[in-house]
Amino acid sequence: MISDYLCLIRGGGDLGTGAALQLKRMGMPVVVCDLKNPLAVRRKVSLSSAIPDRKIKIEEITGERIDDLSTINDFSSTEVVPVIISDSLPTFPISVIVDARMQKKPMDTKIDDADLVVALGPGFFAGKDCHVVVETMRGPNMGKTIWDGCAEEDTGIPGEVGGLTGERLLRSPSNGEICWIKEIGDLVEKGEAIGSVGGDDVVARATGVIRGMISEGTLLEVGMKIGDIDPRGAKVDVNKVSDKALAVGDGVTGAVVEWLGKSKSNL
Repeated sequence: MISDYLCLIRGGGDLGTGAALQLKRMGMPVVVCDLKNPLAVRRKVSLSSAIPDRKIKIEEITGERIDDLSTINDFSSTEVVPVIISDSLPTFPISVIVDARMQKKPMDTKIDDADLVVALGPGFFAGKDCHVVVETMRGPNMGKTIWDGCAEEDTGIPGEVGGLTGERLLRSPSNGEICWIKEIGDLVEKGEAIGSVGGDDVVARATGVIRGMISEGTLLEVGMKIGDIDPRGAKVDVNKVSDKALAVGDGVTGAVVEWLGKSKSNL
């Protein structure tokens, strides 16, 4: 039974949340861990938002911050995903780990951390750092499971949405603390100031709806990604998990199903 296996997702941003949502739909208990001050941009669809807000509803699941780890198993058969603060592996038994931190560089995840270790995107080599890598690059291979090798290299250019690539991202203009004057879901015009860092304006480089903004008050470094604008505008529901996150989540569930099938065949 898939409900007998606990999955830990390291990183509760939008892609980690897509994986959590698809795994819960399949009946697998999931726990998400993230930093005390999460850096997720698409906070409306990120389970890590439960850390500062205590609770967040995303589609049919609810992320709930849990400080008492002894209660983790109480939520296994519910629609609640426990969200814990941790920058290292917790001590409770875990069958599957998904590294969804999307740092795009080698991390502290090791292939022997769990029976199945899944990693999202570049920075990992399947068969060495983890058992399987899930492709996160937009295109025909998005969501593909790679059991030997690595994902496509990070180009530094985001995937095209509504005809735009890099223009839709918001980056910090300087070092300092972010102060927003707009909110996720607001419609903005190209050239409009939507916040400031260290006295320098954060200016929209595209017209559209604000889909993501890093948490107010976060200390930033110049050039850091702090938000994004969707040029498709008002027709975009900022409270819905993205097609990319769901595709990546499908890749994760596919890897889990394949692993379970191999495990049973070896009994």
